[in-house]
Amino acid sequence: MPTYKVAIVGAGPAGYFTAQAFQKAQKDDLLFAIDMIERLPTPWGLVRSGVAPDHPKIKTVSKVFEKIAKEPNFRLFANVELGKDVSLKDLRDQYDVVVLATGASMGRKLGIPGEELKNSLSAAQFVPWYNAHPDYVDVEVDLSSNTAVVIGAGNVAMDVARILAIDPNELDPTDVAEHALIKLKQSNIRTVIICGRRGPEHAAFTAPELRDLPKLENTDVFIDPKQIEEAIKHIEEMDDVEKDLKNNIEAMKTIAEHEKKGVPKKLEIKFLSTPLEIKGNGRAEEVVFQKNKVVNGKVVATSETFSVKTGLVITAIGYNSIEYSGISIENGRITNIAGHVEHNVYAVGWAKRGPTGVIGTNKSDSNDVVNLIIENLKEPKTSEGITGLLKSGHEVIDQLAWEKINASEVISGEIAGKPRVKEVDWDRLVKLGISN
Repeated sequence: MPTYKVAIVGAGPAGYFTAQAFQKAQKDDLLFAIDMIERLPTPWGLVRSGVAPDHPKIKTVSKVFEKIAKEPNFRLFANVELGKDVSLKDLRDQYDVVVLATGASMGRKLGIPGEELKNSLSAAQFVPWYNAHPDYVDVEVDLSSNTAVVIGAGNVAMDVARILAIDPNELDPTDVAEHALIKLKQSNIRTVIICGRRGPEHAAFTAPELRDLPKLENTDVFIDPKQIEEAIKHIEEMDDVEKDLKNNIEAMKTIAEHEKKGVPKKLEIKFLSTPLEIKGNGRAEEVVFQKNKVVNGKVVATSETFSVKTGLVITAIGYNSIEYSGISIENGRITNIAGHVEHNVYAVGWAKRGPTGVIGTNKSDSNDVVNLIIENLKEPKTSEGITGLLKSGHEVIDQLAWEKINASEVISGEIAGKPRVKEVDWDRLVKLGISN
């Protein structure tokens, strides 16, 4: 019976949904052996290090991942880095199919003066910092000022702003990183301003995220009702209005009209504001914005500017894929046609399409790419796969080792009254996994 060897690089949602698509496509005369390769000692990608700690429901998708991992044709090789421990060329030679589910983890730049000042961070640093990603434990986050500015109008910007504006005691029962919780409890920030370049009708927030904002117990949320009225007028002029847009505007209108509690913490969403410059003496102290307006559905700059005094600026304007040997990047993602990169190499998820969509988007995306792969299959290779490529003594975190790490974190969490307490030290994670 021919069995095709598949290497999936990246153990995030796109990687797991690809493995699932292969498992579902199996027939008596079409079998797949799947090896999932992950740089970190822990799988789950953004479900572990990207989803906000106060949104535990979204993380329950990990149960689906665990089910996929239990299938007999699946093996996990975590703590194995592409480009360092194995090369793409070696994987291409050893496997019938290589699927890159490597995501996009580099924060896009604004390209404005002052962006490199201290306390001007990317969400690509801040989000993994509060989510206990081992690479970002030492990110310097200064929360000593009264005001923080978040630049961007998508769900990542919203998560960042909410974590800064929330009463940290509301994060006590979550799996937020311990080092971040300590810092957030000492924070002086009382006002968080989200600034988006375009109008409310163009924002990339999703309605459920918006509806959650007024539920914050100790934070008042503000949106200028005039900006919402303008957006409603623009929408009424459109021929075809998507349901998601209607829901978004409805949720924003509710926030704008929502009765304020008069609490010290404030979260404000400002639209039609383009950052021009971050000013400061060695550190971020002020952001200068240009006011925009919407004309015939297009965002147009005005000559008016305004500035916000701040001690922390976080940009959340999207992500780019990281470049490595054998791969070219175009518009922030791996160069591909419908997921096909070259020869037997394919891309899925953010690596394929850029940082768009929610976790579930990866499911249909992966199915499409797997269908394409099956159409292109040739005679299966006879090769050893990754086990023949790794140096002897390389400490691989397999599924069993990951389950040990997982169990240890969950037990620590039970003691602390949280879903889990994440281990943040790389070496300790490996030791937890390979201990007897």
